Amino acid sequence: MARGGGVSRKAAAALVLAWMAAAALAPLLAPAPYAGQDLEHRLEGPSARAWLGTDDLGRDVLSRALYGARVSLAVTAAALAIALVAGTLLGAAAGYWGGLLDQALGRTVDVLLALPGILLAIAVVAYVGRGFSPLVLALSATAWVGYARVARALALSLRGRDFVTASRACGAGGVHVLRRHILPHALGILWVQAAAGAASVMLAEAGLSFLGLGIQPPHPSWGEMLATGCDCLLEAPHLALVPGALLFSAVWALNTLGESLSEGMDPGRRHRVDAV
Repeated sequence: MARGGGVSRKAAAALVLAWMAAAALAPLLAPAPYAGQDLEHRLEGPSARAWLGTDDLGRDVLSRALYGARVSLAVTAAALAIALVAGTLLGAAAGYWGGLLDQALGRTVDVLLALPGILLAIAVVAYVGRGFSPLVLALSATAWVGYARVARALALSLRGRDFVTASRACGAGGVHVLRRHILPHALGILWVQAAAGAASVMLAEAGLSFLGLGIQPPHPSWGEMLATGCDCLLEAPHLALVPGALLFSAVWALNTLGESLSEGMDPGRRHRVDAV
């Protein structure tokens, strides 16, 4: 079990690094412009001319997959960063100071948790508009809640500790205590949660793009490519299989890394799961 898990972690890490490198080097690796059309060669399968085939407009699928990785990873990273910062600051402040701020955060979190995340994201995109920034805003608006809950719980558990009491006794203000004592102790756990939640954010991005609410054509994303492929599933199945396989590989890798980090923070977790 341990050896197999180690191999899976290494494979997942290698896969994530490979996708990050491919996304960063997409302009150099892409064999053709991602928006370049060639209607004479539309819906062709994989060949020496187009390694992963062409889509309904004759665009090179490999080029669009590379640029799609760029979009999907960038949206995921940006949404996670905003959600992590906003959720951590709000949750830590509410947990440390309590009072009306804590009550307001608690009510807001309860309302948002009662709503399906994808519906909230759709509502945000419908109100703000489509494109990169609205997509990031929609995803971060659904993801910050989890980080706020964890940060609040950690702040509640830490605010009565001796080192926090000593800092206050020396005249430190609340902001200083949060910055020097609460947040440093919370960031490790929150980083692990962010890594574990990256796959969910990527799937949500793909879902919104699949519905036409994400990055707009001609800019590619894996979700948009999957939607195009479903329209031509019988005639050109590679249009759905390629982005589907890429999305599966990225989500699997992110999930595996997140699980590994969670086990690292709680070494007994894997043994408890195995025992069950």
